[in-house]
Amino acid sequence: MTTIDAAAVRRVTERVRERALAEGLLDIGYATMDTPIGRLLVASTRLGLVRIGFEDEGEEPLVELSARVSPRILESPARVDEARRQLERYFSRGLRRFDLPLDWRLVGAFGRRVLRRVARVPYGNVESYGDVAVDVGHPRAARAVGNAVGANPMPIVVPCHRVVRAGGALGGYGGGLPRKRFLLELEGALPTNPEAARSG
Repeated sequence: MTTIDAAAVRRVTERVRERALAEGLLDIGYATMDTPIGRLLVASTRLGLVRIGFEDEGEEPLVELSARVSPRILESPARVDEARRQLERYFSRGLRRFDLPLDWRLVGAFGRRVLRRVARVPYGNVESYGDVAVDVGHPRAARAVGNAVGANPMPIVVPCHRVVRAGGALGGYGGGLPRKRFLLELEGALPTNPEAARSG
């Protein structure tokens, strides 16, 4: 019985990755990273960051990318090095604004308008779903804005955690309320109303 040499498998995998990159065959590169809110999957195309996934999503982000963008996906840390560096600086309180190219193709037209607006909410601030709805020209669409924010494929970098309910209640968060609370605390933006901070 032949035993598998893990080092040989790693070398072959690296050669495949290098060849795919060199020949332009890699459409999506991804890597994972440990953070204070758990392990994140970070994926990028040639256009820019396309997806950040939380560990509880399992392989769902890769399945989604394969179905909606391209099946040519490989683990490729070099493709997402800059995004991971900026995320590390953010979590260590050394970065207040991300400067990364973004690939919006997982987001529809309305969601893109909403998330581009959300991307402008400054570090350490929160805005309500209603405020965002007014700014995107749909003042009665707070619920639709909430849905678009909840479907954000690039959380943290597009800071959907900074959007809360009117009155300061946290509202929802795709990564779960404990993560939203952590991110707002990290930025010093957690609502001061104790009831608002507890509620979702």
